[in-house]
Amino acid sequence: MTIKLYNTATRTKEEFHPLEPGKARIYVCGVTVYDLCHIGHARSSIVFDVLVRYLRARGFEVTYVRNFTDIDDKIIDRARSLGKETAALAREQIDAFYEDMDRLGVMKADHEPRATDFIPSMIDMIQVLMEKGFAYLEGADVFYSVESFEGYGELSGRKLEDMKAGSRIAVDEKKRHPMDFVLWKGAKPGEPQWQSPWGPGRPGWHIECSVMSNHYLGSTFDIHGGGRDLLFPHHENERAQSVAATGGGFARYWVHNGFVTVEAEKMSKSLGNFLTIRDALEVYHPEVLRIFLLSKHYRSPLDFSKSAVVEFQSALARIYRTLQRVDELLEKQIGTDQGNKGERTDTLFEQFIDVMDDDLNTAGGIALLFDKVKEMNRLMDTIGDPPDQKLVQKLLLEREELLAAAEVLGLLEEKPEDFFQKISSQSLSMSEEEIETLILERAKARAEKRWADADAVRKRLQDAGIVLEDGPKGTTWRAELR
Repeated sequence: MTIKLYNTATRTKEEFHPLEPGKARIYVCGVTVYDLCHIGHARSSIVFDVLVRYLRARGFEVTYVRNFTDIDDKIIDRARSLGKETAALAREQIDAFYEDMDRLGVMKADHEPRATDFIPSMIDMIQVLMEKGFAYLEGADVFYSVESFEGYGELSGRKLEDMKAGSRIAVDEKKRHPMDFVLWKGAKPGEPQWQSPWGPGRPGWHIECSVMSNHYLGSTFDIHGGGRDLLFPHHENERAQSVAATGGGFARYWVHNGFVTVEAEKMSKSLGNFLTIRDALEVYHPEVLRIFLLSKHYRSPLDFSKSAVVEFQSALARIYRTLQRVDELLEKQIGTDQGNKGERTDTLFEQFIDVMDDDLNTAGGIALLFDKVKEMNRLMDTIGDPPDQKLVQKLLLEREELLAAAEVLGLLEEKPEDFFQKISSQSLSMSEEEIETLILERAKARAEKRWADADAVRKRLQDAGIVLEDGPKGTTWRAELR
């Protein structure tokens, strides 16, 4: 089966055929580094992380580029409010981005350029646009003329004559058309600036991605990705200036992920529902966030709510408990040759490919994992004691298939005991020392046949969200997943 991706430019699912067979070149717009990343950034980063993982799993050699915008009005304004240099703030936030992405299991891109490293190349592209008649100088600013580019608005499905200056487009009397956008901004007092043929200043936002994608991937490449909010004006403007400057086709497939709301509201600091990745990771295990953010199709809107995330935490815990059960069963198989697993069928992975080939259907892929876990538990229920060795070998194969599919999604990368320890520590309302003390108190009460006292301790722990499990090796505990 051939991979199909929804191409925003054509509004249809298209078979993915890269320019160069077996190779995929991808550019994804990264973050503007003025503040900590929020849960919407997490979704976009994870979606394209999975796209790259999946293409590689399907045998493609992938070149993945994701940029940092490290000069921008927002960075300048926040740096000024904090009394910092813009470069220092940008470095701090890039470091914070890497910390957040590492915790979420998001792999680094092959190239992660910063806008300020490419300003000479931006100046060169702006000069080309001016020479070709696509840009004009007005005072100390250089603007792109959208009327000069035939097809402006086609990517976002807009008609130039119907467009009005929107909330993200600054109304400027110097523009020839309200949609014209700035390529170079003349210097203002106290702002970072670079020398150019038009005097000191700094680049506009859109030009950086055109320059960096062209540098690493060429004038025509395979996939351009980003959040839905970037479709207009950012991606529309990127496309217009890139095609005009280079004569290439720019991106052949445009892939956009949907918005994230919080409790059915758009994220906003004024509403008090602005959820940073760090805030979320204080409460939820990173893989819980990953599975939740992948639980709906990437193009669909996704509402972040505590109840929805906890539901997927419980579901992920069921998978990890199954893996733990498998490990415990295999530990008993003294003399079992786990290296001789027979012929591998990869039934699950074949199904996984069929589902994921259809526009990166991660929700369908996750559903297959849940189905496989049910099969594995049914198999373990019938494996016998002593276990049937053929069934043991089948179980080993099924575990391999489960982990292979999960790896593409960036899931099940923990040891089960580590996963449970982490989610327990995040859910506890009392310290581990207090819990262990109460467990010893209960054990003493049971030994002395003070059953009411033992039940009272269990009830106290239960009310605190602690589940006790009595077994041959004694009493163990875990946090209840609510």
